[in-house]
Formats: sequence, structure tokens, C-alpha cells
Amino acid sequence: MRRRDGRQTRVAAHGFIMSLIVQKYGGSSVADLELIRGVARKAIAAKNEGHRVVVVLSAMKGETDRLIRLARTASPDPAPRELDSILSTGEQISCALFALCCQTMGEKVKSFLGFQAGITTVGPHSKARIGNIDPSRITTELAKGRLVAVAGFQGLDRNGDITTLGRGGSDTTAVALAIAMSADMCEIYTDVDGIYTTDPNVCSNARRMDRICYEEMLELSSLGAKVMEIRSVELAMNHGIPIHVRHAHSPRKGTLICREDPSMERTPVRGVTHSMNEARITLLRVKDEPGVAARILQVAAKAEIVVDVIVQNKSTEGEMRTDLSFTVPAQEFPRTMELMQGLAGELQAEGVVGDDEIAKVSIVGVGMRNHAGVASKMFQALASEGINISMITTSEIKISCIIEKKYAELAVRALHDAFELSKAPEGETVSAGWDPRRRKTPAGKAPPRRPARGPGLRQTRWRIPPPSVPVSVPLPHPSSSVRPLAPGTPK
Repeated sequence: MRRRDGRQTRVAAHGFIMSLIVQKYGGSSVADLELIRGVARKAIAAKNEGHRVVVVLSAMKGETDRLIRLARTASPDPAPRELDSILSTGEQISCALFALCCQTMGEKVKSFLGFQAGITTVGPHSKARIGNIDPSRITTELAKGRLVAVAGFQGLDRNGDITTLGRGGSDTTAVALAIAMSADMCEIYTDVDGIYTTDPNVCSNARRMDRICYEEMLELSSLGAKVMEIRSVELAMNHGIPIHVRHAHSPRKGTLICREDPSMERTPVRGVTHSMNEARITLLRVKDEPGVAARILQVAAKAEIVVDVIVQNKSTEGEMRTDLSFTVPAQEFPRTMELMQGLAGELQAEGVVGDDEIAKVSIVGVGMRNHAGVASKMFQALASEGINISMITTSEIKISCIIEKKYAELAVRALHDAFELSKAPEGETVSAGWDPRRRKTPAGKAPPRRPARGPGLRQTRWRIPPPSVPVSVPLPHPSSSVRPLAPGTPK
């Protein structure tokens, strides 16, 4: 049977279409040898259903932190090149252990390190980005009927040195491999069973969502949710790869991250998230004239400090002086204060004040585009709990408010209740959406095909960057930003 794109599709004896599935298992899913055996059994079961399976593994839980401590014991300031060589061994160990477990169970398997899987990178050590993937060795082994295991989080740069992709890099590895090989699905296995309407640790009646669109997931990820790494979601969106987030040791379906459909717009708000990693800096009574704001932000940009919410007050008539406030990550607060205090004299500002006891609470939903009154409902919900808003920022599908840190969790619960997110939207099914493993072959018909994922993607070699968002440069902070809604940071 041929797919609409001309490539051959095999059909298993039981009548289901054979899919190519990339599975990624996070550190908590491979924390010890018994859990790795469970992962091996799950991958083998998928292969026995007739599918071709590529497994991407993170380091065992806590291993990366242990390796960092070990490196810093040897040297207080380890060289980035050597640190990457050390950190990459965490994934190498779990990958090899997985392969050994599969072999003990009688399964044919081949494990690859990042560079053996054809992953080359660009950018600095510890913050590298995937530049190219040549999956030919993987496809050769799959054609021999083997399981393939790939060490996530790593690749090889143009100098032949091992580089790592930063926290969450294994998610990016899995999605990039799925794109390179035109996989039918990328499954992200973690210690939670999907994406929730908010953090279940904060709100006891948080509800697992069956589906969420890429845009909402990007917003949630950038605003504080910790289930998915933002670069991986953006890559999947650009190339139409569905991501199924599910629990590593449960058969239950999780949450499908997919393209937006009209049913998602029926509900104005689909998730609430919060970030405690915020700090605010205000330059008092700077000149209200062109170029001042640019000068302030240029100093932050040169220091590679990410600025988020920006608010400038209207100047008093006749004085032409104003206050300019912006937020930065909490860990950058001391350094940013020092930079701004140095700049205050140049700008003839009256002073600089800061506050690191703030939080950001956000609501997200594609339905905001065509529902009125969302902002007023949010503000009223916060006011009813006596929570004051000091800054507001919006995009097409999100509203974020800066509030006092001590009220963050109360604000999350208030907003979750105000928008009734514990209730499943009308018509939502219990299924996590399209599952490639259950696509029955229609007699005499080719299977349905997703929209094209972009030009220039070939089976033998895939070059990143994709046409719309390059990954060989830092991915832009999405204009509508938010983070996933469940605990656990993947790597």
C-alpha cells in the first residue's frame, strides 16, 4: 500500500497500518533498573503490534545533577566542552541499559549515541541546537526488524565535539527525529498522565485534557508549565507532528498535542498556569522621549537577560518624565539591578527600585479570540480574593497578570474555579485523539495523510532549520507564551 506522498506503507497481519513511532522516556521513567525494564517491555509491546519503534532516553533521574556536582568538585568552573562530555554520559548509560534489558527479553535492539544517530548541532556547549539529522543508520536497523534506542540531549558539532542541548533537550531530540523520519507520532512518556488544566499540586480538581493545540501548549510552556520543552512543541507545530503526552507506566491515554480544530474555540479559557520565577525592576522618572526604552532594553539584551512584561506609565503633562517597569527571571534579578543602577545616571533617572516577591499568573485559550469579557472575568476573580494586579500583558490567546508572590496559588485556584475548568467541555471525548496504532486499513484505500510538513524533508537526510522557525538560532519567545500544566521537568 502506498501513502499519498508516494512512500510505501506496510500493513500488519491484524489489519492495522504499521506506524513509525518515536517514544521518549524522561528521567523519572528510567530512574532505576526495574523502571528501565518496564520501559523495555512497553517498547517491545509496541513493536509486537507491528510498528517500527525508535526510543529516545533521558538520563536516570538525578544523574545529570550528580554529574554536574562531580564536575564542579573537580573544578569550580568546569570548561563547557569537558562538562558536556561528562553530562552526555547520563543518557549513554540509560540507553545502553535499555538495550541490555531488551536483549535479555529476547528482543533485537541497537542503541546509538547522539552522533551515531546522525545528530549534528550548532551553537555553544550546554546550549546547542540541532542543526542536521541523518537518520540513515536508524532506518537501516529498523528495516532489519530491530528496536532502535537513541541517547537524547546530545549531538556532535562541526568540530567533532560532543554538545548538549540544555534542559528538556531529550524532548527536542525525540521530536526532531520524528520529523526527520516522517514518523506518525511522537510519544512523550513522563511521570504524569497528560496535560492538566492547571497544576494538580496546586488545585485538587485540575482536569486532564484529552487534546490541546500547539499554540496553547507553547503559551503554557513559556509561562511556567513544566511538562513539555518549548522548542520541541514549536518544532512539532511547524511540521505537523502530533505529540502524545502520557504516563510511562500506565496504559491510560494521555493528552494529544495537535493542530487546532473548531471545537477548541468553544471554551474561552483552557488552562491556568503560574510562575514564581519572576522579578520586577522599575526605573523612576526617566525622560519620556524616543530612544530611552530602547537604551534600557539594549543593556539587558547585551547581557543576555530575557525581558518579559514591559509597562511604561504616561508622563505628567509638562514634565515629560515617566516610570518604566519590566520583569526578568528571578535568577537574573541581582545582575539586572546592578546594570540598571549603572544606567540610571546616564538616563538621569531619579532611581531604580526592584521587587523579587512577585509571581505571574496566566490564563490561556484559543477561544479568547472570539469570546468577549474574558479579561474582566479574570480581573473580577482576582479582586474577589483581594488580589491586586500590578502589571498586565496580553496576546491573542493569553492574559498574564503580575501579582504578589504570596497570592500565586490562591489566584490559580480562583481562576480555575471562575472559568469552571474542572468541567469537561461539551462534546469532549475520553480519547486522547488520533492514535496511529488503531488506524484500521480501509479496503482498497490509502490511509489518511496529515498535511505536508514542509519542503526539503527527505527520508535519508533532514536539514534543520525548517522553513518558518529556524532551530539553528535560538527559538524566539512566542508572542503568545505559556507553559504546560503538570509537574515534572522533562529532559
